[in-house]
Amino acid sequence: MYTAYPYYYRNNFAPIWATSTAEALGLIQSAVQGERNDELFYDALIQMSPENDQTSIITGIRNDERGHNQMFRQIYKDLTGQEVTGVNSEAEETVSSYLGGLQKAFQGELAAVEKYRKIWFGLPYGIYKDTVWGIILDEQKHADKYNNLIMYNLPR
Repeated sequence: MYTAYPYYYRNNFAPIWATSTAEALGLIQSAVQGERNDELFYDALIQMSPENDQTSIITGIRNDERGHNQMFRQIYKDLTGQEVTGVNSEAEETVSSYLGGLQKAFQGELAAVEKYRKIWFGLPYGIYKDTVWGIILDEQKHADKYNNLIMYNLPR
């Protein structure tokens, strides 16, 4: 059923997901650092992985994160004419246990989807928006894979 809203509300409503281009660019800068942090974190998980199959899954996710980093850098450069600077290449967090690391990675992938969704809303239609949509789908796929690894590694 369609709900009729007053004229003022329909024409002056700003949805909660509205993101300005300037805000999207700031989020892209932080996404570059976030993707680098994920890469380093997943390197540590790879070292702790108990099986080759699990190592292969996490390695694929880590490699996707490297690609996302480059895509975000290129989008930022194309839209601003400037390089993203100030990215720290030191591990931000340590992995204390494999299962705990998997759970942290799972939560991180879900948080990335939320951040990248905001970026998506702030970009102009076209290749940049399409690229970020692809990254969002990858992050959702990563969350699914981490969820599967968590379930596989739970104590029985």
